Amino acid sequence: MIFTETNLPGAFIIDLEEKPDHRGFFARTFCAQEFIDHGLKPTVAQCNLSFNHKKGTLRGMHYQILPAAETKLIRCTQGAIYDVIVDMRPESPTYLSHIGVELTAENHRALYVPEMFAHGYQALTDGAEVVYQVGEFYTPGYERGLRYNDPILGINWPITVTEISEKDRNWELLESSLVGV
Repeated sequence: MIFTETNLPGAFIIDLEEKPDHRGFFARTFCAQEFIDHGLKPTVAQCNLSFNHKKGTLRGMHYQILPAAETKLIRCTQGAIYDVIVDMRPESPTYLSHIGVELTAENHRALYVPEMFAHGYQALTDGAEVVYQVGEFYTPGYERGLRYNDPILGINWPITVTEISEKDRNWELLESSLVGV
């Protein structure tokens, strides 16, 4: 695997190191030791699959707080998504900063999401399918979320949002006092 740290410390884009032959290729998608070697948590508590019927569907922005903070390894296995993470670590120099990465079935790319990062994505194709390896069990009392269109975050989604859950549409907007404005 090829680990590339993003401008958000602790968040990595992970590309496959393909071993091609006449049949196609073989590549490792997860190795606990390689994650440890890069300072990442290799714990997998659960694996989730999400399927999106329509292009434009948005899921997120979700995270869990301590003591149930989650790491995530996100991979698109069918179609394409625009994956966004937001640094929610108050002590971080990149607090409330975000990045977006296109994950597709063709590029085989994954995104490692550290603890205390909000995560969400938008389906760029009909039938987009996403696999999550999650480092903590889902714990509803510790779940938090951000509004996908919060002006403080300024996330530029690539296409119009066509589908979103009521819960995700109604997360509270960040307060200006939260960012010291």
